[in-house]
Amino acid sequence: MKLNSDEIEEEENRYRDVVLELPDDRRKEFYILSNKRIKDPDTYATLNWFFLAGLHHFYLGKWIRGIFNLTFFVAGFLIIFSEYAIFGFLMMIYIILVELWALFRSQIIIRNFNNLETKKILIELNVKLNS
Repeated sequence: MKLNSDEIEEEENRYRDVVLELPDDRRKEFYILSNKRIKDPDTYATLNWFFLAGLHHFYLGKWIRGIFNLTFFVAGFLIIFSEYAIFGFLMMIYIILVELWALFRSQIIIRNFNNLETKKILIELNVKLNS
């Protein structure tokens, strides 16, 4: 899915306006829930940059994708020490190239994730959204 920065920002602003219109008690409840579920783009980027093996997926709760990436990366690393070393290098390079996209787009990926979480929270609080 291609994430559009302008659309993400527009959605962020729309949700921000909805939250600001909430009564104080509901707004407080929203912030309590959102503090637990909203993710930090810098943490995501750091996990992606430092480990380049899919650990940033675990941060977002995408366990299957994280396990796949980590397993694929570790398998590639282990294969390097066999007679099929070239395949191990290719596997690691593949994961690194795929994950570079997430690294360079970490801000927009997290902003989109946070928008989705914000929408879920507002729905949980029975707030009417004009989509």
